[in-house]
Amino acid sequence: MKIPKRKLFLFIIFAYVAFSLYAAYNVFFSNKIISRVHRVVKKEAGPSGRIRDGGAAAVLADQWNPWEDEEVEYNSDLNKRREAFKQHMARIEKNKPKRYKVQIWGKAAIGLYLWEHILEGPLNPTDKVAQWREGELQSGKIDFSFYTGPAVVQGHVPFDMNSLVVVLNGREKQKVEYSTRWLEHVQALVRSHAVSHVAVVLLGNERCDNDWIGPYLKRNGGVVDLLFVVYDSPWVNDRDVFQWPLGVATYRQFPMVRPSAEMITSDRPYLCNFLGTVYKNSSRETLMQVLKQSGLEKDCITSARERWLPQETSESLNRYQTALSQSELTLCPVGVNTECYRIYEACSYGSVPVVEDVLTPGTCAGGPSSPMRLLKAAGAPFVFVSDWRELPAILERERAMSQERKVDRRRRLLEWYATFRQQMKERFTEVIEENFFKRG
Repeated sequence: MKIPKRKLFLFIIFAYVAFSLYAAYNVFFSNKIISRVHRVVKKEAGPSGRIRDGGAAAVLADQWNPWEDEEVEYNSDLNKRREAFKQHMARIEKNKPKRYKVQIWGKAAIGLYLWEHILEGPLNPTDKVAQWREGELQSGKIDFSFYTGPAVVQGHVPFDMNSLVVVLNGREKQKVEYSTRWLEHVQALVRSHAVSHVAVVLLGNERCDNDWIGPYLKRNGGVVDLLFVVYDSPWVNDRDVFQWPLGVATYRQFPMVRPSAEMITSDRPYLCNFLGTVYKNSSRETLMQVLKQSGLEKDCITSARERWLPQETSESLNRYQTALSQSELTLCPVGVNTECYRIYEACSYGSVPVVEDVLTPGTCAGGPSSPMRLLKAAGAPFVFVSDWRELPAILERERAMSQERKVDRRRRLLEWYATFRQQMKERFTEVIEENFFKRG
């Protein structure tokens, strides 16, 4: 019987559609995974103990991968390498030097001596009368940041660390009141747990009358862990109270002086200098009389004034710096305290300080090394006198000294002063690191 072409054609289409549907069902809906290459049949022990095929219970394996063993081995090796790398990075992190952060608020002029002369940190902007100046540096394991200027006010200083150094002035009543307000602010920060450690660098009273800050020390129940104080305070114990150098008069814009070859080797035309205030009935009057009576005024640069002036003009500052750079010696009579800015300023120019080595009235510590025990302990190469009537003999020796010896002495003084500042930097850093971070 002959089948019509139309029916044959429809049959073929129907068969194709049916096969396509069946194939789609097996691909998308069937749970069976059948490998045409490899089939694993589970075998079980029968009741008689003989091994028989699992029959309908046989479990079909995943599609066979001829590189499966190699992939397992590769992944295992990769994981081992990753773990080894993690351990290596962990060892690097563990052995990496630990760094700490400390912020310094400079609310007294000696803060600039600490930052620029001792720590040798940068300040931006460089304009000395800017309302806000800041800088950063690393010393030892500590990253210091510094803020100073009139615009640095309570509650408006960026603060992202819990260790703080505040530089304050406690010389007179008005300064003490201002400093007390800052300490009250810091105390509030500690109580709110914003700050954990506090140090104060204090321009102390010239008679060492610093009782006002006592209640703020941690040993007395306050919040100040460490105190660095200027002058020979009897509180200094090198545990929580340390002596700090007065430094140069940064409040008068005295600069950071970089020694030059000319500064060391030049032939200085004057034996000595003294530019300053001469107080009534003081040893400074004696000094001026000795210079005049011995006819030594022509060998020294002198300029006396009767009243102390808090600020320098650019002309007076230039005149003073010129006197230091052109004199072999700088005369340093006592004022309210034996330690004075002039001592450090003379060192900056390699002019040897001639220091009146006598105790001044007040409660500053006495003893065989006082006054200026900090500088003496550091081996300061100064000339010490107990009476200005010793000066003529000192200047006669200066006249007889060769230029070669003068140059060598100048070099040694400049080297000593640089070493002294470096030692103070290291001491400051180590004391803070030990007390803030190693003792918890």
